[in-house]
Amino acid sequence: MKRLVLASNNPGKLREFGQMLAPLGFEIIPQAELSVPEAEEPHPTFVENALAKARHAARFTGLPALADDSGICAAALGGAPGVFSARYAGEPKSDARNNAKLIAELAGKSDRRAHYVAVLVFLRHAHDPQPIICEGEWHGEIIETPKGTGGFGYDPHFLIPELGLTAAELPAEEKNRRSHRGKALRLLLERLRHDY
Repeated sequence: MKRLVLASNNPGKLREFGQMLAPLGFEIIPQAELSVPEAEEPHPTFVENALAKARHAARFTGLPALADDSGICAAALGGAPGVFSARYAGEPKSDARNNAKLIAELAGKSDRRAHYVAVLVFLRHAHDPQPIICEGEWHGEIIETPKGTGGFGYDPHFLIPELGLTAAELPAEEKNRRSHRGKALRLLLERLRHDY
């Protein structure tokens, strides 16, 4: 097995990435297990933050690294909350407060379009001049009244119009098939099969 450090301590991401990368011979190790402190995420774009996190983990461990940065972008808000999605309503992080702020910001706006974005960055080593970068998007609309109990983050307010369901109402397998992260991860798997 090839060891790969995941620049995250999120158990959900560890499980999802671990399941999908195991058939390619990768053993995913969360950065906390290797005493890697969390990286700063000062950048205004998803790709810059994901690259910073991957480079930080690779530099710290000497291993190949995988990082993602993701969030939701509302059209009527110029792409906000964007890279600030997890902390939109400030610290400490709170899905409930983030959702309340998003709904308040969209009050009175007719354009409810939004999309989730996920950017994955894979580095072979800390100085890799050609990182593998994969991006996925998932388009929908923001609704005021939450529906569903699955998922996390903005999922109860994220309606998929063609299904008439929110992301929080989808079974996990269906969500992974349609989601921004699922799309980016499938692109990454394709690249790793050919390039690594």
